[in-house]
Amino acid sequence: MTKTRRMMEENIALVDIVAELVDARIPLSSKNPDIDKLAVNKKRIIILNKADLADSKKTDMWKSYFADEGFKVICTDSKTGNGIKEIYPACRELMKEKIERLKARGRILVPSRVMIAGIPNVGKSTLINKLVGRPLTKTGDKPGVTRSKQWVKIKKDLELLDTPGILWPKFDDEAVGLNLAFTGAINDDILEKNEIAVRLTDKLVKEYPGCLEDRYKVSEEESPDEIFINIGKNRGFLTKGGEIDALRTASVFLDEFRGGKLGKVTLEIPQK
Repeated sequence: MTKTRRMMEENIALVDIVAELVDARIPLSSKNPDIDKLAVNKKRIIILNKADLADSKKTDMWKSYFADEGFKVICTDSKTGNGIKEIYPACRELMKEKIERLKARGRILVPSRVMIAGIPNVGKSTLINKLVGRPLTKTGDKPGVTRSKQWVKIKKDLELLDTPGILWPKFDDEAVGLNLAFTGAINDDILEKNEIAVRLTDKLVKEYPGCLEDRYKVSEEESPDEIFINIGKNRGFLTKGGEIDALRTASVFLDEFRGGKLGKVTLEIPQK
């Protein structure tokens, strides 16, 4: 992360706009505060990616929140391409004054240079591939796929700088760390997946009552631990001794949540 931050600091002067992808299900938790410090005096875009997985009413709240903070806001689904066509005109709109100023001096072509930033596994590479129309950057379901910077020419007057995902070194708020773990921004290999799954169970019961009953045919009147155990039982994830296979249960549960099979969920709302 230190290497990535240094690389971004060295290249920030080369770009006009910083477009930060955040996860529409956890817009604030997935917004890296370090990027605001790096992007001082730059035009800014917030891209609420994975909006297809998020609660649309809460997404509208986040759009208003970020717009009030001075960002151009775009909602996208990088896998299907929904909303991605809005990025180019948004960049040109933000560059309008500079374009007109340089054209008045005789510059015919004024390219927009945009740094694409965001936390790991938020969909930056997938989005860029959709913009280009072919795979230019590696993608994957695990965080940390993009390892180095890469300039990508989208149009003759739009160039993107793809950067590796960057997390900040310390989470002061436990809820932020949990939200990142729930959505897969933190590598599952370094987490206690069973505990994360139980904590997510508790949060969903409180904020989206009924979604676990609908999907897994469990009673939400039980404790989060009991609900988790019953999910494993109902799915038949049992060991030879008849106990639930907790790791398999947690893996499937988290995968289904992240894939939207529990419904459209947003785990936080703006606090003003």
